[in-house]
Amino acid sequence: MFITFEGPEGSGKTTQVRKAGEYLLSRNIPHIVTEEPGGTQLGHTIRKLLLNKSSLIIFGKAELLLFAAARAQHVEEIIRPSLRSGAVVLCDRFADATIAYQGYGRGLNVDEIRWINEYSSGNLKPDVTLFFDLPVEVGLDRAMGRIHQRTDSPAEDRFEGEDLQFHRRVWDGYYTLINDEPERFRIVNAARDQEQVYRDVCRHLDAVLSMP
Repeated sequence: MFITFEGPEGSGKTTQVRKAGEYLLSRNIPHIVTEEPGGTQLGHTIRKLLLNKSSLIIFGKAELLLFAAARAQHVEEIIRPSLRSGAVVLCDRFADATIAYQGYGRGLNVDEIRWINEYSSGNLKPDVTLFFDLPVEVGLDRAMGRIHQRTDSPAEDRFEGEDLQFHRRVWDGYYTLINDEPERFRIVNAARDQEQVYRDVCRHLDAVLSMP
């Protein structure tokens, strides 16, 4: 079972994917928790380029292809072997994010992005996607607060620095995907407190994994 966690900046999905891993561990369910871009040595190197704000200029198409390169490595090195072993894969972002951010956010051609996603992932698609929904403005406030509190590593703030209209286009892009594939998505109200959201996540996991 391949389960992805998606949402706008500050939606809390990264916290929830980690807590979901802890929940599966408590139920003795074989699993891995991974992220995009990341998951592999190459992926983490690309992640630093893409997520840390710097003087480096990355144009939209180059950004798209860097995400695709990270995904190709991630799928071959981590995700497919884990699925073949029978593990549940919990992934913080996947191809939906590329359509939402680079397609709707950056304005790149969505059909071309779909083709690149299919090629880089070997046509791998999530079985279920949890979408953490909250107002864009609230999410950005949360994200910036988190960034300002971090002192242990460089801030991953490149996308948070985009203007409000960019993030609204991303949100609209996600809902276009949800409307296209409602059977795959589970919408989680991320405006509630962390424990309420966590209980919702566990409920969805129990349902899709057919656990009592």
